[in-house]
Order: sequence, then C-alpha cells, then structure tokens
Amino acid sequence: MKTFKSVFDNYDWDTIKTKIYQTTAKDVEQALAKNKRNLDDFLALISPIAQDYLEQMAQECHELTKKRFGKTIQMYAPLYLSNECQNICTYCGFSLDNKIKRKTLTGNEITLEVEALKSAGFDHVLLVTGEANYTVNIHYFLKAIAQIKNDFSTISVEVQPLSTEEYAQLHEAGVYSVLVYQETYHQEVYKQYHTKGKKSNFDFRMETPDRIGTAGIHKIGMGVLLGLEDWRTDSFFNALHLDYLQKTYWQTKYAVSFPRLRPAEGVIQPNFIMNDKDLTQLICAYRLWNEDLEISISTRENEKFRNSIIPIGVTSMSAGSKTNPGGYVVDPQSLEQFEISDERSAAEIAKIISSMGYEPVWKDWDKIYSQMS
Repeated sequence: MKTFKSVFDNYDWDTIKTKIYQTTAKDVEQALAKNKRNLDDFLALISPIAQDYLEQMAQECHELTKKRFGKTIQMYAPLYLSNECQNICTYCGFSLDNKIKRKTLTGNEITLEVEALKSAGFDHVLLVTGEANYTVNIHYFLKAIAQIKNDFSTISVEVQPLSTEEYAQLHEAGVYSVLVYQETYHQEVYKQYHTKGKKSNFDFRMETPDRIGTAGIHKIGMGVLLGLEDWRTDSFFNALHLDYLQKTYWQTKYAVSFPRLRPAEGVIQPNFIMNDKDLTQLICAYRLWNEDLEISISTRENEKFRNSIIPIGVTSMSAGSKTNPGGYVVDPQSLEQFEISDERSAAEIAKIISSMGYEPVWKDWDKIYSQMS
C-alpha cells in the first residue's frame, strides 16, 4: 500500500529549512495576493520575513475562519485513562524511565470521571493514554468506549498507533476522530527523543494516519511537538503530510493542534523556543493555506494567548483540563503528562468566548446530520 513515506522520501530537511529561511518579502507578498494557496505559499507564510505581514495575515485569517466555520468555538475536554507507557521519550512525563506511580482507570473510575465532565457541560471527550499495549490495548479501548458512548456526542482518541483493522474496530465502536502526532519529522534526530519502545520506529508512526484513513475514521488530528526541532521546518512537513492525506483520503476531515513543549516530570528543556508571535503566525499560515482545516488550542497555552487567538483562527478549545489519569475526581494528585497553563474552568472559558461575540459549542450537530444522510 502506498503511504506518505513515498512522498516524504522526496524531501530533505536541510533543503526545506534553507528554503524557508531564504524566503523574501516578494515571496510572501505573492502568497498573500493569491485566493488559493499551495504548499510553497505555506512555506513562505511561515518564514521569518512573513512576520512583517502578521497583521495582514491575521485579518484575512479572521475572515476566512468566520466564513467557513462561523463565529463558533467547539469545547472539548481530555480524559486521561492511563499513564502506563512502554516508551522512553525524553519530553514526556509518562516516559517509562520516570519512576512514578502508574495508574489505569477501572470501569467505575471512568464513570466518576465522566460524571465530572458531564457536570461541567462537556459533550465532546478526548480519551488519552500512554502507550502500553499489554495494559491499554484495543480491548481496553473498546470496553471504555462502549461504557461512555451514550454520554458524549463525539469521542476522540489519542492513544498508541494501531493497525488498520484495530482502527476499523474503533470506527465501528463509535470513535469520531483519532489524534496522532509525529512529534518531529526530523528523521535524523528522531531516535534521540524516542530511545526505547514502539514509538522509536519513525516510519511506523509516520504511516499511522494512512492506517486511520484506510479504516474510514471521520476525522484525523495532526501536529508536531513545538520545541523539539525548528518549528518552521517541522510545520512544513506536517502541512506536507496533511496535503497528502487530504488528497488520498478526501472524505476525511482534518484538524491541526499546536502543542508547545511544557514542563513535566523528568523531561528535557525545549531545544527551540517558540514565542506567542511565532505561534500566531503559524496558526494564520495554516488557515490562509487551508480554509477547511480545523484548528485546536489546548490548555497548554496561557490565558492571555488563548483569549487573543479566539477571533483569529481557532475552531476548538479544551478547558478545565487535567492531564493525569483520574485527575478530575478519582486521583487529582496522580502524575500529570505535562503542566497545563490555562487553569480556568470550562464555564469561565465559555463566558470569555461569549463575551467576544462567539458561541461556545458543546454538542456536535454535524454527527447527527451525518447519521441522517
């Protein structure tokens, strides 16, 4: 089966990086003058010189997002089911070499966590686990999904890469979307960050979205871990990946997230610093390149930034998040995967969204309509 690897192998990291940093003002102006933009335009819009055009980019980004998605922000919450993991990753609090108390939620504990999320108003949930196939595997996922599927309009998962057949099982069980991050597309250094476990297999992870698309999952979420390598180059490769997926699995929806490396137990410091202006530029570049792309901002980001990005291009936000298994009610003191930055409650975030003239959306009507068609 043809996969993204056949496209990826035609590109060189250093060549793309050089091209980005040699972009001229004329290149940016030509990209901004277009109504429909390609990957070369995206490359120009993430270049350092493009920051001189950020105000213009943000204004158009606002208009494009409003035209395509309206003035709505979809609300969701992560539900961490387990911090057990067989991988050693230098940036993650769940890494196998961290001597921490491991916890996987039982059925009764999942019920308690779900009740907490429902009482906060959430109708979208993202199930998250570490990558421990002997404990949190397809059987565990299917059992958890069956338990909670009547409680949420949509269920998304962010778990270990699975086989095509296993993704088909998740699809049949009611999973709406799957999130998977390559972390970095810099193949030469990938192994330095992923020293042990299945995640150290660069190609297997990179081909995961192909398996998800083949299985017919409704939406695929993508992204890189901002802070590991040069964010501009990594983001180009993420866009290249998205471009391939949209052309190959054209019936699938796509979303992009922007996780910046955050403090966590036993993790490395960022190798590359990405400031708020950089992240704003990246969000604008994605929207100007792809009007249909859903854009998500998590509680990794601080209050000020999350408030400021609402009218620019974001379409979904998490709120009141806990990044530890049982973090809402069962075991609030268990180890977090990373520290959140915006600690406001879901109600507070919804109030901010409304005060800015936007509507916080708790229920996914699109799913209902798709079932009727």
